[in-house]
Amino acid sequence: MSSTVLQQQMVAAVEQIPAGFLLLDGSQRVLYCNPFIHQRCSRDLSGIVGMHLVEAFPEVDTPRWHGLFDQIRQGGQPVQTIWHDQPYLILLSTQPDDDEPTPLPMLQATLLYRIESDPGEAIYGLAIFDSSRAAANPALQHALIALRSKHGELHELSIKLQAANRQLLQSEKMAAIGQLAAGVAHEINNPVGFVASNLKTLVGYVQQLLQLVDQMSEWGGLELERLKSQFDYDFIRDDINGLLSESADGVERVKRIISSLRDFSHSGDERFVPADLHDGIRSTLNVVNNEIKYKAEVVCDFGDLPLVECIPAQINQVVMNLLVNAAQSIESFGHIVIHTERIGDEVLIEVSDSGCGIPESQLMQIFDPFFTTKPVGKGTGLGLALSFSIVEKHGGSLTVTSEVGQGSTFRIRLPIHQGETRGGAHHD
Repeated sequence: MSSTVLQQQMVAAVEQIPAGFLLLDGSQRVLYCNPFIHQRCSRDLSGIVGMHLVEAFPEVDTPRWHGLFDQIRQGGQPVQTIWHDQPYLILLSTQPDDDEPTPLPMLQATLLYRIESDPGEAIYGLAIFDSSRAAANPALQHALIALRSKHGELHELSIKLQAANRQLLQSEKMAAIGQLAAGVAHEINNPVGFVASNLKTLVGYVQQLLQLVDQMSEWGGLELERLKSQFDYDFIRDDINGLLSESADGVERVKRIISSLRDFSHSGDERFVPADLHDGIRSTLNVVNNEIKYKAEVVCDFGDLPLVECIPAQINQVVMNLLVNAAQSIESFGHIVIHTERIGDEVLIEVSDSGCGIPESQLMQIFDPFFTTKPVGKGTGLGLALSFSIVEKHGGSLTVTSEVGQGSTFRIRLPIHQGETRGGAHHD
């Protein structure tokens, strides 16, 4: 069989198939339309070739169609639709126009697929099948409804599993960071101890040497005076005490950071223990100080709190997430206020900022896993979701109020003693 004959038979098969068929280019312009569509469309389609699909068929749901076409153009996999999703893509009748005075709309299933042609170019086939008889079958309708319900349940379960997996990975990551912090604190503590002890001894030695030089100056001696002048002794004497004092302050700061790392990590301990929340907040502030100090002044307004039964490292993590988010929301330089107080059998921790605020449309989503207002690559969208999960685990609640341009306030409420109650996230 010659290629010409084979090509003619293929064209005849497309023209005689009891289904609609369109060829489209990459701009969605019609390259071919088979007789099935001509016969079942109430409009004259003689000039359809070269027209945009939406121009040729104004009834097309344009946003939905563009979504389908973008999906096939980007992914390459065939895209199917069924009448249960949308009755029809283009308006066709169930019978040719001359057979029925008042034609019924054809319920359709469609298949959009990519056809590779010349290198770097592609055309697209759109097949349209009549599903009217299938749609009239009650058993099929019930089966489709049940199938879609199961599909929805599976999709929802898949999302929950992904969220749980990401939160688990984040929790393991934070636990690893806590263990690393504890290890670093332990390793640094020993040499810092040596430096602190030696520095204290050095201060004593320097004071003795200065006293010795001063005493010798009283005895006179031209050579001693010449050396004092040569080495600018008076300046050294004044400066050395300042240098030693600054060094001692630096060592004390390193020791405080080590202590904060220990308090922050608690070596991954997951037991509920009575804890001083103020100590945890101070430790967390020391840990994130470098993240905050160039963005905001932190004001601590602490009330009188009892010891609270909690997992300290996890509450520290929640406070850290809120503080870092607060700092990142401030565009120039602002302030962050941490307020605590006791309310009955609960304690309240408030973190307020003077940042950009959160639009009302996003307040209902900020605790959802993977939701973030930060640029791509700047946030995972898990910080607040994980914070919510931790607070809920403690039987507390996490709430937020915000006004665009004015800032946000996050409120953590925790029971003083662990009971059976469990809270959640709210958007005031």
